[in-house]
Amino acid sequence: MKLFYSAASPFVRKARIVSIEKGIDDQIELFTSERGKRLDELGPDNPILKVPTLIDDVGEAWFDSPVICEYLDSLVPEPKLFPKDGMTRWQALRIQAIGDGGMDDAVKLAYEAARKPGGRSPYWLGRWRQAVDGALNTLNTEAISLSERLSIGPIAVGCFLGFLDQSRVVGDWRAYREDLALWYEDFAARPSMQETALKRK
Repeated sequence: MKLFYSAASPFVRKARIVSIEKGIDDQIELFTSERGKRLDELGPDNPILKVPTLIDDVGEAWFDSPVICEYLDSLVPEPKLFPKDGMTRWQALRIQAIGDGGMDDAVKLAYEAARKPGGRSPYWLGRWRQAVDGALNTLNTEAISLSERLSIGPIAVGCFLGFLDQSRVVGDWRAYREDLALWYEDFAARPSMQETALKRK
């Protein structure tokens, strides 16, 4: 399998963590995909031109991290990172949505903050910061449940918080969120998190 990636993408990190936790990371070749070359590199397989993009062993393309992660989860029976059914599945998907949503807005914040001061949008900076804070506050109230079992939910949250540490777009997110900070301290020590750690800018 081939995974097209950007080293700075928390969504790529999420897919890589899943592959490591499933024990299939050695079956995936990594290919850097530069933003300016994606029309040529990804266009034939991925109409949205985003990473991660996974090409499986028969040439089928999978894209968007939730789809890639669930596909990878289906390849090996255990550990099951996407619960099969029932409320356990819905809760895992819900937490994944919070982690992914927070990640998406944090990435947008990082891009907007990188613009020259006169080109930044105060409205969108405020809107995305509000969404990131909302995700963090909700996760802090549910931090205990994140430790109940390893699933795609905590993995997405770990990638979200890791990106905040790497990008520093919201400063000290740990302030007033002690429960979430304590959970992340333990989760960040997992080998899969250590192996895929994003570099600080």
